[in-house]
Amino acid sequence: MPILSLITYAPILGVAGILALRLFGKADDPKTVNAAKWIALIATLATLALSVLLVVQFNPSDSGFQFVEDTPWFAGLHYRMGVDGISVLFVLLTAFLMPICIAASWKAIEKRVLEYMIAFLLLESLVIGVFCALDIVLFYIFFEFGLVPMFLIIGIWGGARRVYAAFKFFLYTLLGSVLMLAAILAMIGISHTSSIPELMAYHFAPGVQTWLFLAFFASFAVKMPMWPVHTWLPDAHVEAPTAGSVILAGILLKMGGYGFLRFSLPMFPQASHYFTPLVFALSVIAVVYTSLVAFRQTDIKKLIAYSSVAHMGFVTMGIFSGNAVGEQGAIFQMLSHGVISGALFLCVGVVYDRMHTREIAFYGGLVTRMPWYAATFMLFTMGNVGLPGTSGFVGEILTMTGAYGVSTWTAIVAATGVIFSAVYALSLYRRVVFGTITNTKLADITDLDWREVAIFAPLIAATLILGVQPGLVMNLTQASVDHLVSAYQAAIGG
Repeated sequence: MPILSLITYAPILGVAGILALRLFGKADDPKTVNAAKWIALIATLATLALSVLLVVQFNPSDSGFQFVEDTPWFAGLHYRMGVDGISVLFVLLTAFLMPICIAASWKAIEKRVLEYMIAFLLLESLVIGVFCALDIVLFYIFFEFGLVPMFLIIGIWGGARRVYAAFKFFLYTLLGSVLMLAAILAMIGISHTSSIPELMAYHFAPGVQTWLFLAFFASFAVKMPMWPVHTWLPDAHVEAPTAGSVILAGILLKMGGYGFLRFSLPMFPQASHYFTPLVFALSVIAVVYTSLVAFRQTDIKKLIAYSSVAHMGFVTMGIFSGNAVGEQGAIFQMLSHGVISGALFLCVGVVYDRMHTREIAFYGGLVTRMPWYAATFMLFTMGNVGLPGTSGFVGEILTMTGAYGVSTWTAIVAATGVIFSAVYALSLYRRVVFGTITNTKLADITDLDWREVAIFAPLIAATLILGVQPGLVMNLTQASVDHLVSAYQAAIGG
């Protein structure tokens, strides 16, 4: 059974169902709109069920690619799909967050609902395709076309400056990807193959590696995003609808880190080693600088967006440490951040849906009217800070440990970022939740309803379970990480 293709294209069946509704009914009819929401939810839940089945059947002791599908396509290219320990959990993360996003959009989106649901289902298919593709051209197609639905989600259903934010997001990411396309064509011309496993085993000349690394780095650094090409992210987050921010922070940023793990280290190991000091420098600047910038924000969403850039600094630091501890920490941090940052944006969405403002100064004293919300927001704030017992702690401590083995000063400076994150996160929480209600408009604000509780429950469970039992992730990734690190160390003479 081609389970990877089933997972990748299951959301497309939902798209077909919604298009059928659109064809035989009126787009603005309440019954049609409600049916479209249910179709989208069922399609994403079916995708999640298939993804869980994939992880259950996955063999963690095998470091190679599993569930491989290989069919001749055109012009010598192949439709190749497969997952290893590095990619399988990103498929699960995508499938896990999508039903939550559909549920979060249930009442928040009121215009062009059918098109909105179609955009999300298409985005899910394309993102899962990125993590499953084993042909570099197929990877590029999925990677690039994922821009389109996200561009539409921001540009149509976003805030007042949505068109500016959407174009900025599109142009930044497209510019980096043009360089990656040139590098892909060069790699195919040199190696005479587009197979990712074969390219991982191919030895490119050191001089060629440098140029190929820089071309891929341009694309993945923007996608992460790394400092200083991060400026599109705060604008995109502020203008995107709540569910768009969840997917942007929870999944799309991880495509950059996945690209470094899948391409940069295994295919260009000598260039990766050569540029490690540069990456470390950019990472610690991202951790410290964006944490300081976050502290001065007046918009809750923009503060969380800057915190995402800081957390991605830990990820790049762990990836380029080149040791098993750092790689494991980077993967864990990406998965943990996907859950926690997504939950924080949902927390912002809860109060925004009620008050239609994200200004920190507007709020204060919410604990007296929204105790369950205050407790939920507190948990994810603590996870974002890296409190032991939450998943945020595990990723940060492992990435810093991995970096410490390579560069002591990098780890020490990055550790200050943990302190800064506590400063801005706890300051935000105090100003929004504690104190007394001074704004009369907040007098009648209501606590979480049953739908919102159902949305947060799986995110709370994931944050706590991964915090106390990180082996659930590391047992699956261990073999693939060890294989990646051993090949990388052998290539650089380590």
